Amino acid sequence: MKYKLLSLLFITGLFMGCSENKHADLILINGNVITVDENIPRAEAVAVRNDTIVAVGSTSDINDYKTDKTKVIDIKGATVIPGFIESHAHFLGTGKALLNLDLSKAENWDEIIAMVSEAADKALPGEWIIGRGWHQEKWVEPPMKNFNGYPYNDQLSRATQFNPVMLVHASGHALIANKEAMAIAGVNENTPSPEGGDIVRDSSGVLVGVFRENAMQLIEKAYEKAFDKLPPQKRYAIMKKQAEAAMNNALQYGITMFYDAGSDFETIDFFKTLADSALLKLRLNVMVYDNYDKMKKNLPDYKLLDYGNGFLTVRGIKQFADGALGSRGAWMLEDYSDMPGWRGMCVTSPNEIAKVAELAIRNGYQLCVHAIGDRANREVLNIYEKTFKKHPEIDSHSLRWRIEHAQHLTPQDKPRFAKMGIIAAMQGIHATSDAPFVVERLGEKRARTESYCWRDLINLGTIIANGTDSPVEKLDPIACFYASVTRKTKDGTAFYPEQAMTREEALRSYTINGAYAAFKDKILGSITPGKLADLTVLSQDILSVPEDEILKTKILYTIIDGKVVYERNGGVR
Repeated sequence: MKYKLLSLLFITGLFMGCSENKHADLILINGNVITVDENIPRAEAVAVRNDTIVAVGSTSDINDYKTDKTKVIDIKGATVIPGFIESHAHFLGTGKALLNLDLSKAENWDEIIAMVSEAADKALPGEWIIGRGWHQEKWVEPPMKNFNGYPYNDQLSRATQFNPVMLVHASGHALIANKEAMAIAGVNENTPSPEGGDIVRDSSGVLVGVFRENAMQLIEKAYEKAFDKLPPQKRYAIMKKQAEAAMNNALQYGITMFYDAGSDFETIDFFKTLADSALLKLRLNVMVYDNYDKMKKNLPDYKLLDYGNGFLTVRGIKQFADGALGSRGAWMLEDYSDMPGWRGMCVTSPNEIAKVAELAIRNGYQLCVHAIGDRANREVLNIYEKTFKKHPEIDSHSLRWRIEHAQHLTPQDKPRFAKMGIIAAMQGIHATSDAPFVVERLGEKRARTESYCWRDLINLGTIIANGTDSPVEKLDPIACFYASVTRKTKDGTAFYPEQAMTREEALRSYTINGAYAAFKDKILGSITPGKLADLTVLSQDILSVPEDEILKTKILYTIIDGKVVYERNGGVR
């Protein structure tokens, strides 16, 4: 009775005296609607007109909105939630990973050599071979010839003498290149490591073939130079194929908005052509990642809010404070437990990030800084605090600045997020993916008190926006949700489960919190009349099914702007 009353109040309160408008283009009936709206947390049905939710309530209530032209989907007890919002991933990077060699399932270095060798047999001489996803800590056995777990490139080079090869680490913060790629890049024994990067050499000074952090650019620029020589039409076709692969992948996972964690101005121009041609199938938010001089010149002209009928937004700036824990690039306050004397890398100086912070303030951009290690997070928080003090006229909470990843935090730094209104853009799946080597890297005490401390942050009032960091991890919200609420690794071990989110918190981190972190909480993130009709239909209720059943959840429909863009039985439309 209470549910029925709430349902009627929710509808009639909004549409009293507007009976002539009581019609819908789409209705979902006989479902379990989880609204993420405290006014009516649960319902049975949803009505949509054009691109907007017009009513939420019981099936009988919503059937009143049906006309001869209404599309009716009886979801037969399935669960409707607000569309999943991927708050941190790499759009074209996801597409590239889907189209290039996927090294994530390789159990050892020999398997990767076999995959690359097969690709080389099919490639033209001089053609680049690209792969991503290897992780030395996840192999069942180390390479026979290795340095700190990294394989030497000798075997790779023998298998690919006529093709340059670039294989990117799962984290995206290291790569291994064969000798041909290094020769094209002009790298030899005398090449110094760049600031904020490391050309890995063994204890005898021999080049291993591994490049970490900023040193990766030496190989990447050689590849980009080859790509830039292609005719413009060919470059566009390749990028379009990558974008389509990323979009289709996202829609199959129920993702309706994707926050791209860093693209340069040229890539943003490409995204704009997609929007102009109505080729964007999901909402794409973009963080600008380019050099300071270009940003100083171009930021005013590149700010886009709901461009292309609401499908493209550019209002964020991306920066990197450090690298990743897996490649030992995360910048720590103390030595790595498994590498005494090493504390990771500062890849962008705090002074440079502070300059970019001023650019962000002046141009009305959201600043989003990658920080994984405890030292990196402290430095970024210090920069934010100093910037806010220089601009007392601005409420820091209104800026919604973010720290991307925020994986390792000292107890004294945790309260600073909520105090300044800093969003922690964290990835639940990273905790369970990294868990097997976190204690090895940091020791038990730091791992327990500093690592992926979602519960501490939430209790302190911090907003967490969830995601996968694809292609670092699969673009799968269900797997990430499961990791967020169980913190269980593949072998069933729980990684400091006291820091887990509740299921409600994890759902919010993928819906309304993601919308807030993108300045879109007024129009997205909950199933509320007046908001845009971005919905995901799940095969079961992830808030109530037994824990070990969560991963069996299927995406039945993905709906954007009130239109079905993915159906499990029919694929992407």
